[in-house]
Amino acid sequence: MSTSASSRTPLAERSPEELRAFADEQRAAYATLRERGLSLDLTRGKPSPEQLDLAERMLTLPEGHRDGQGTDVRNYGGLEGLPELRAMFSELLGVDADQVVAGGNASLTMMHEVLVDHLLHGGVGSPRPWKDEEKVTFVCPVPGYDRHYTMLEHYGIEMVTVPMLDDGPDVAAVEALVKDDPSIKGMWIVPTYANPAGSVVTQEVAARLASMPTAAPDFRLFWDNAYALHHLTSDEAKSADILSLASAAGNPHRPIVFASTSKITFAGAGVAFLAGSRETVAWYLSHLKFASIGPDKVNHLRHVQFFGSADGVREHMGRHREILAPKFAAVGEALAAELEGLGVAEWSTPRGGYFVNLDVPDGCASRVVQLAKEAGIALTPAGASFPYGKDPRDRNIRLAPSFPSLEEVRTAMAGVATCVALAASEQLLADVG
Repeated sequence: MSTSASSRTPLAERSPEELRAFADEQRAAYATLRERGLSLDLTRGKPSPEQLDLAERMLTLPEGHRDGQGTDVRNYGGLEGLPELRAMFSELLGVDADQVVAGGNASLTMMHEVLVDHLLHGGVGSPRPWKDEEKVTFVCPVPGYDRHYTMLEHYGIEMVTVPMLDDGPDVAAVEALVKDDPSIKGMWIVPTYANPAGSVVTQEVAARLASMPTAAPDFRLFWDNAYALHHLTSDEAKSADILSLASAAGNPHRPIVFASTSKITFAGAGVAFLAGSRETVAWYLSHLKFASIGPDKVNHLRHVQFFGSADGVREHMGRHREILAPKFAAVGEALAAELEGLGVAEWSTPRGGYFVNLDVPDGCASRVVQLAKEAGIALTPAGASFPYGKDPRDRNIRLAPSFPSLEEVRTAMAGVATCVALAASEQLLADVG
C-alpha cells in the first residue's frame, strides 16, 4: 500500500492510536500481497538471461585454434594463461601483464587456492605455514560477502569485524587491530562497488592499507575486485592501484588481487584472474603446477576474439549497464514510494556492482525476510553479510535485483517495502504495549 504524502510522519513520532492504524493498513496490504501467490527471487547476484545473451556469439568462437604465438590452445600447457588475454585484462586491472594469471571460470576457486597454500606452505615472506601458527585471524569489513566468511569458517580461521564505510573499511580500526596482533594474517576486501554496501575504496584509504605496520610479517590483503567494471552510471569509479601503492610502501607482496568475467560473459564459463607481485605470481604457479597442466585456453581464446581489446570489454559492459541500471533505479523508487520519511529504512544508491544494501530498525531484519518469504519473495537470509551469519543488530538485508525482470523487480520491491513497514510497526507497537 502506497504511503500518502500526508502520512510521512516518522513512525516513532506517532501516537499509539496512529501507529495501530498504520499497522492495520500494512496488515491489510500484506494480506493482499500474500494472495498474489508470487514466486520471486532476490537472493543472489546472478546475471539475467538477457545479460548472458550478450555473450552468446562467443559460443561460435574461436576462429582457429592458435594464439598470437602460434600455440595450439587445444593442447596442454600455459599454466599462467593465454598471453593475449592476460595483456587485455592487465590493462583493465592496471597492472603489468607478467603480474597476471588467467585461470578457470571462478575467482573464488583462486581465492581458495591462495588461502589453502598459505595454510599449508606459507606465502612469500612467511616465517612458517599458517597452519603452524597458534591462531589465524582475518579482518572482515561488514557488511560484506558471505562466501568470504564461510571459506574462513570452513578452515577454522577466526574473524574480527570492522565497519565498511563509504570510502572503504574503517581504516583506523584496521590499523589498530593489525599493529600488535601477529595472529591477524589477512583481510578480505571488495574494493570497488563493495558487496553489498556499494562502497568504493579511495586511493587514500588504499594507501593506508598498503603501508600500515602489521605485527604479522606476511599479512595479506585479499583484494576481491569482482565489480571493478560493473558500472551503473556514467560516473565510473576507478579502482585504487593497490599493487603500486603496496610496492611503493615496501610491502609489494601484501595485496593479492582477484577478478573474473563471471558477470561479464558467462557466469559458469568465464575466466578468473589473479594479480600480485611477480614473486607472488611465481609462488602461486609453483603450487598450482601440482594441480593443473594448464587452464581452458580454448575459452581464453574465445574471450580474446569476442572482445578484441580492453575497449571491447568496456563497450560490452556498457550494454550490461543498459540492462541493469533500470532495475537498480526501480529498487530505489519502490523503497522511496513506500518508506521515505517513515524513519524505518535506509538504503544505498550504488554507482555500480550487483547489490543494494538495506538497513531496517534493529531487530527487524529477520522478521522482514520471514514476511517476504511467506509472501513468495525470496531474500538473502538476514545476517548473511556478517561472519557466521550473525548480524549483531539484526538490521541488514542484501538485495540482489539483477536476475529478475524489471517488472518483477518492481513487484518484489513493493512487496519488500510492505514487509519492512509491517515489521517496523509491529516492533514499535510491541514497545509501546
